[in-house]
This record gives sequence, structure tokens and C-alpha cells, in this order.
Amino acid sequence: MNEQIAGQENFSLPHDVVLLPSQGKYYKSKKKSVKVGYLTANDENLLANIGKIPAETLILRLIREKLYEPDLNPSELLEGDVEAVLLFLRNTSFGHDYTFKLVDPETGNTFEKTVYLDELNFRKPEVEPDDNGYFTTQLPKSGVEVKLRPLSYGDVLEIERSAEDYPQGLVAPKVTWRLQKQLVEVNNNPSKEEIMKFINTMPIMDSKYIANFLRKNEPRLNLDREITAPSGKKVNAKITFGVEFFRPFF
Repeated sequence: MNEQIAGQENFSLPHDVVLLPSQGKYYKSKKKSVKVGYLTANDENLLANIGKIPAETLILRLIREKLYEPDLNPSELLEGDVEAVLLFLRNTSFGHDYTFKLVDPETGNTFEKTVYLDELNFRKPEVEPDDNGYFTTQLPKSGVEVKLRPLSYGDVLEIERSAEDYPQGLVAPKVTWRLQKQLVEVNNNPSKEEIMKFINTMPIMDSKYIANFLRKNEPRLNLDREITAPSGKKVNAKITFGVEFFRPFF
């Protein structure tokens, strides 16, 4: 079976419906929700590889197995939608409480904090995309009008893999690679050659603006939390999807 749709035709198996932060605005299908299967004892074989293979690769394989949507490629999901599916899988298998370790900035001591994952909300974007899932904005330094798209989870993995394969001792141009995928048009010109020319001469102010613009407007769960340490000091924390998130599977 094609790896991209592995497990996706099992929609007759027990599953539930997960609302997508993107509301389907960035996909051809325009699906606002997806059918996701429950984790089973058999899935522990995959999750047992945490630490042996990159967490990002494991996540994509897990999504391919549990997403029961034959017309939706898991690698094309936005990061926020992947997060929503992962939260569902964890909540329905191990409950809503998530305990992680932080450092008290006053004393330097480590302490634990428990948050409840079912309390996470979607961030509200400041700008809505067009029918194609693109944002149009004007860059502050060059004044150029551009069309942008959020990166898919597959895009993120591709960039990370390219960086890993980059010649040792050289700095991988990850910013350039991200911009190549994010920029759809420059002054109404969709030519990849012209987009690349513009990226190579883009002022840093414009590059930073694009990163901040997409961060504010791409559909994501609000994973940031302000935690009060034992000393009374405030600590900014972010829920991540690495080993600690998956530790209950052990």
C-alpha cells in the first residue's frame, strides 16, 4: 500500500472526529474536521522507537496510521492540525493532564507543573487567507506585495532533513529554504526564478516580517503558558511534542 495513505482507509474502525485549527481553509478538500482512530496496543510498537528515530519522523508515521481520510495526505497537514491530532491521540489514551519540568529562575531549582491539555485553545489569526489558503501582505522595507502560505508538516520535515544532509562545517540556509516554500507570488509574479531572485536580495526586516506575520496568522493551538514557580516568579513555558509528551506511552 502507498505509504502516504497507510491506515487511512480504515475509517470503518473505531474513531472520533477531530476539529482542525485550520478549519480546512488550506486544503483542496476544505475539510474542517477529520476522522482519527484511537491508539491501540499495536501502536506501542511504533511508539517504542522514541529516542531511536527523530520525533518528527515518528509523528508523521503515527499520523499516517491513525488519520482515516484517504483524500488527505498527512504530510500536507499544517503543523497546527498535526498538533490537534496528536492531542486527541494522547488525551484519549492517557488522559488530559501533562506534567513537565521547569527551572525556577529565582532559585535555579527544578520543579514540576501539570497542565490540562483539553484546556488548550486555538489562536485567533489577525488576517484570514484567500480561497487558495494564501495571505497577501505588503513588506515594510521593500514595499513589495507578496502572497504567502504556511508551511505544511512535510515542508518542515524536508527542511530539517536537508539541513542534516548539508556539508559538515557549513551553515545550512534554512531561512532561504523556508522563504522559498512560503512565498507564492512577488508583485503578482508566481515565477519561482523571480521569487528566488527577490529572496536573495530581501532585506532582513522583510524576512523577519514574513516570519512574524505567518506566526501570528497560521492556524495553531496556543501552546504557550505562563507558570508561577515556587519562588513566585513567572516562567514562560511552551508545550512541545517531543519525548516528554510521549513518555506516557511507556
